[in-house]
Amino acid sequence: FGGAIFFFIGFYSPKPGGIRIETNLRASVFINGSLVGETPYQGSYKSGKIILRLVPQGSSKDLVPFETSIALSPGIETVVGRNFAVSESESSGYIVSFEKSGQKTAGLAVVVQPENSQVLVDGVSRGFSPYNISAISPAMHVVTIKSPGYLDFSMTIKTNDSYRLTFYAKLAKDNGQDIRDGGSQKAEKKTVKVLDTPTGYLRVRTKPGEGGEEIAQVKPGDTFPYLNFDISTGWIEIQYQASKSGLPSGIVGWVSGKYATISSELK
Repeated sequence: FGGAIFFFIGFYSPKPGGIRIETNLRASVFINGSLVGETPYQGSYKSGKIILRLVPQGSSKDLVPFETSIALSPGIETVVGRNFAVSESESSGYIVSFEKSGQKTAGLAVVVQPENSQVLVDGVSRGFSPYNISAISPAMHVVTIKSPGYLDFSMTIKTNDSYRLTFYAKLAKDNGQDIRDGGSQKAEKKTVKVLDTPTGYLRVRTKPGEGGEEIAQVKPGDTFPYLNFDISTGWIEIQYQASKSGLPSGIVGWVSGKYATISSELK
């Protein structure tokens, strides 16, 4: 999905709240039980709570509809995105909303389903959801969500001074199937093995390259789940700490590809 763009709807009296809806497949849009159009959809309504329901159209598969309650803020557009799938666990989506913060700085809150997912802002790990910061630069930011067993979710948002942006994301389960072909293809499982190093250990950093903050050290011979590869630096992203009680999503970081090798197998 594209980035969420913040803007004022206009100087109405009283000011309504705006809503913009994006979906991976065309869907019928119901607001408070009434059919109002189809996606992509944009409209304005009296500020306050509405009940939104999205029903996918024209699919040969039984895709799961989406329904939620949304509070529209006066004069501000709320953006909703939904990626329909054959089950709720495989579906994903997001809601981006703004509210006056009473402060001069820009604020950001990230809420994720499942909880305790890793939150990265502009490629730098910021901890785990729910994540909240009261002062962030008013600019375009790339928010990436990661959680073991789920597909990564990334989106560009724009923060603004005096407003708190709330970014809610629902991740889709990674069940190793290709939804487009009904899951007939086998998934490829990749792992990363640490090689011998001059120091006897390999540093794990928050982002690819020597400029990343060191957050752990791993030993030669250790093997970890592969997550990503950065072409410009040759660094590899791994899940170096597995899920456990109190930390269900584990922890991820980057290691130098000079001292690590990637292997794969079909599962």
